Amino acid sequence: MMDLFGDYTLRLVALGSAILGATSGALGSFAYLRRQSLLGDAVSHAALPGIVLAFMLTGSKVPLVLMVGAGLAGWVGTLAVQLVVRRSRVPYDSALGIVLAVFFGVGLVLLTHIQKLPNAAQAGLESFLFGQAASLLKRDVVTMAVLGAAALVVLIMLWKEFKVLSFDPDFAASLGLPVRRLDGLLTLLLVVAIVIGLQTVGVVLMSAMIVAPGAAARQWSRRLAPMVLIAAAIGIFSGITGSIFSSYIPRLPTGPTIVLVLSAIFLASLFMAPQRGLLWRSLRVGGLRTAPDLDPVLMHLYALSRQHPADPEHGHSVAVIQTMSPPQAKVIAALERLADRGLAQRTADGSWAPTPIGRREAQRILDREAGEGL
Repeated sequence: MMDLFGDYTLRLVALGSAILGATSGALGSFAYLRRQSLLGDAVSHAALPGIVLAFMLTGSKVPLVLMVGAGLAGWVGTLAVQLVVRRSRVPYDSALGIVLAVFFGVGLVLLTHIQKLPNAAQAGLESFLFGQAASLLKRDVVTMAVLGAAALVVLIMLWKEFKVLSFDPDFAASLGLPVRRLDGLLTLLLVVAIVIGLQTVGVVLMSAMIVAPGAAARQWSRRLAPMVLIAAAIGIFSGITGSIFSSYIPRLPTGPTIVLVLSAIFLASLFMAPQRGLLWRSLRVGGLRTAPDLDPVLMHLYALSRQHPADPEHGHSVAVIQTMSPPQAKVIAALERLADRGLAQRTADGSWAPTPIGRREAQRILDREAGEGL
């Protein structure tokens, strides 16, 4: 840990990685919630021809110049995806795959071409494939900090609009919000988060920095603000920890190490997170199977939730649930026990609703009973 404060190069790498982690974690959370995780992969791969073309046109390897080229190419890639989806019957994920492959292929062809040039000015551009964090300079970190801070400031200023857009775009349109412009701006911010990390993590691995922090944070929180903060914290921790590990172990590249640390955090979150973790879920659902008296109340909650398909977590009062249960049933006690197992939750107005785990368990019970009836 002392090397982090005493080694100038390690400080720069750790700081740059932390900036990347905070920016990609916060903005990647929105991509995760909007089911656009593959968009980060497409944009990062589409950025490669922009980097090469920026060098070919300017002859400069200044990070800001290459970032502008990468950003423009990534933005064109997203427009290409939208154009394919709107003007054809190609589904969204297929359009992403097509754009990713085409742009990345063009980038590799251009990169191979300039590598054969007789001068040595193009040396180092291939590092953008897998990243080369050790080559970060002070000006690179400053550029990353300025662009990342600008993206986060825009995110904070338009927090409410982006929140509505992410959860219910139709409702956002009914409020008169410019949904298409907001969608384009949010995508642009995601492009910024990607391009500032290409030198550190590289084109191939950058999508992990977009997806993994948000996916891990989602296991720990069901609210947007805590989720974004947790995702940013996970990104910062992964960046600093990966930088330290790569400095202690010879020939260990920083970018892949950061991604490995991030993957370990995601796996730990997937199993250990309260309420949503696989381990916690198995323990709580196992407790339900030893308490069959809770099944009817859970099934009543599930039946009520299915009356609100657009809002399955819509709450219902205890009185409503009691009318569906036998007179001798201890509904309140059963609801409290279901809440302890993470299968039911009390809403802000004191009503009750099943959790996502509770809905899945209720559906499992229905499927089991249907199978036994055959």
